Amino acid sequence: MAFRRAGHGPAILLIHGIAGSSKTWEQVIPLLARDHTVVAADLIGHGDSDKPPGDYSLGAHASALRDLLSVLGIERVTVVGQSFGGGVAMQMSYQYPENCERLVLVDSGGLGRDVSWLLRLLTVPGVEYTLPVLFPRFVRDRGNQMLQFLHRAGFRHARAVEVWRAYASLTESENRMAFVRTLRSVVDPGGQSVNAMDRLYLAARMPTLIIWGDQDKIIPVRHAHDAHEALPGSRLEIIEGAGHFPQVEEPVRFAEILSDFMDDTRPFHFTAAQRRQMLMTHVPPAS
Repeated sequence: MAFRRAGHGPAILLIHGIAGSSKTWEQVIPLLARDHTVVAADLIGHGDSDKPPGDYSLGAHASALRDLLSVLGIERVTVVGQSFGGGVAMQMSYQYPENCERLVLVDSGGLGRDVSWLLRLLTVPGVEYTLPVLFPRFVRDRGNQMLQFLHRAGFRHARAVEVWRAYASLTESENRMAFVRTLRSVVDPGGQSVNAMDRLYLAARMPTLIIWGDQDKIIPVRHAHDAHEALPGSRLEIIEGAGHFPQVEEPVRFAEILSDFMDDTRPFHFTAAQRRQMLMTHVPPAS
């Protein structure tokens, strides 16, 4: 598993979205690392991490990240997940609450059925046999050349660059295999197939921040408001003008919001007794 690590202080774990990598956090990491230990991993099947055949479910990714933290000697983190990474973050807080101090959801999956029609289309049976045609390497090469030309000319569009990175990654056969397996674990032709709304009560006492771009065309901002309503103690930050990748489109604003949230909240320690009570009653225990 490939990862980036920087800084010292209270630990933050950054989890990227599907077909992405830890590169999505490269502008945010130096800002957060001024006061925090920051770890950003490439999920298995993504970026520079291995891409074996096997389990690409939310639970498998959460377990792999828990193991990575163990290897790095980091016991507790504020877990931050964007898009698919938000689903992994919620799964991690559910499976390993003893390792999670805070939960931050960024344009997160797993909060409703709605999702981009393109992602739903890519889950249709047999679509993996058409992907080599849809994602040929020569298009990636030409696109990279055009991107470099535009960059030198001073034209930059952060959202488009992030989308292009995802497209370019799918021109490699191993990446495509991992992408299809990962996508099908959370999306079907009808939309998102995994929904954490029935378990959010378990995070009711954990400091939770929800960040969303109001121009998100992949997962609607309505999901942010629904999650905020389901977690009355949560904090909601809508970044105007940003789309699905606020950490790329507005990195300074994103880092400020996250840093302020960490400064204003206390790390949560979830005991076995509290978890048992919440599971039995669906009501947050008294402090």
